[in-house]
Parts: sequence; C-alpha cells; structure tokens
Amino acid sequence: MGKTLELNDSNFDAAINGDKPVLVDFWAEWCGPCKMIGPVVEELAGDYEGKAVVAKLNVDENPQITARFGVRSIPTLLVFKNGQVVDKQVGAVPKSVLSQKLQAQVA
Repeated sequence: MGKTLELNDSNFDAAINGDKPVLVDFWAEWCGPCKMIGPVVEELAGDYEGKAVVAKLNVDENPQITARFGVRSIPTLLVFKNGQVVDKQVGAVPKSVLSQKLQAQVA
C-alpha cells in the first residue's frame, strides 16, 4: 500500500512541479463523499507508487491553494503534470475513473 502525500500551502508548488504526474484530492473532515473516496485515493497511491504522486490537501487548513485553483465543491481531484492542471474530477467517482485519468498522464 502506497502512502498519500499530505500537501499544504507551503509544500504544494514543490509537489506539483516534480517529474511525475500528481493527483491531488481536495477534501475536508466534514465531507461525506470525501470519506467515501478517501480509501480509493489511498489505493491509487499504492497502484502508482514510483510512477505518480498521489496527494491530499485539506481545504479547511489550506484556503490559499483551494482558492487559487477555484475549488468550490469537494471532493475535487486535480491531475497535474509539470505544474499544470491537465485533468479534473469533481465529486466521488469509481476508482476506475480516477485510475484512467492518472494512467493517461504516466509516461
């Protein structure tokens, strides 16, 4: 099982500008659908270990990043490549949907 990276306002830019694609799960403790998708995100961290970075960002604790990317409803999952958003998913979806989005960015 891989480990998701906990992102915050200070380490976010360094994380998304690496040489691997990055899936970021924007979530909050009080969000029911976020709790549903959490285990899926953890599984993806394992599936893509060494090929991509899977990360989580708590929107309540990191309002600057949340506002910068216009995240208004959660869960929102953004896929970054070379620091740019290349794909987006709003709402809880099956693991296969997220896996396809990430797989499309893995070289």
